[in-house]
Amino acid sequence: MKISPFFQHLRSAYQAEIDDLTFDSEGRDVLRQRLAERRKELGFLIQMMELSPEMVSVVLHQGFRFKSNAAMDHVISHESEDLPTWDAVSESIQLTPWAQILVDKLLDEPKGDWFLSVAAGLEYMYGKADHKPAAQAASDEGDDEHEEDEARNAFDDEEEEEAKAREEAGADWMVEQGFDRKD
Repeated sequence: MKISPFFQHLRSAYQAEIDDLTFDSEGRDVLRQRLAERRKELGFLIQMMELSPEMVSVVLHQGFRFKSNAAMDHVISHESEDLPTWDAVSESIQLTPWAQILVDKLLDEPKGDWFLSVAAGLEYMYGKADHKPAAQAASDEGDDEHEEDEARNAFDDEEEEEAKAREEAGADWMVEQGFDRKD
């Protein structure tokens, strides 16, 4: 099982987004409060679903319970344009009641189906310590690791530039919401 370049690219950005929401400037864990605030802003955040899905996906953080690792491994092996439909993905997911409400709103959006498949993949990777199934991790040879390293290296520069652009856009948005800019 391999993670597609699309999901490799978004994985670190999603992790960074969760990390940014977790602690305030005094080091207190404020993740629950910040996620609640983000969920209330869903109407605004929907505008960023396609451009920055990792920034919007956090509204569903901790809302998925994955019933099938194999099904989710299959999802994260796809590129953006080839993702399974939400109907197919949702068969292997149990939603919390509050997440179901958000999912229903997101499905009303033109790209909602695509976005939910992305969000599920990101949350699955976030919650999984090892991003490869154990059986494959044990059987992988050096060639597979080399190919993965090459794929990561090919996207590192581009990912870094895009991450900076997303971070800047996120910082601008936070300033617009009345927060001080981090320096």
